Amino acid sequence: MGNLKYKGYIGSVDYSEEDNILFGKVLGMNKDAITYEGATIEELKADFEEGVDHYLESV
Repeated sequence: MGNLKYKGYIGSVDYSEEDNILFGKVLGMNKDAITYEGATIEELKADFEEGVDHYLESV
């Protein structure tokens, strides 16, 4: 569907028809995984950015 970009990270955007929700994961990560979801693109983007920020605080 597309990609999200934040602080140099790129995340996928997918849609689950079964769950009626948007979801994704940060691309290019080998050891760790950042996943996110939202009912709207605004919620998805906010969860993506929160996930990236949390990851950066923990490394």
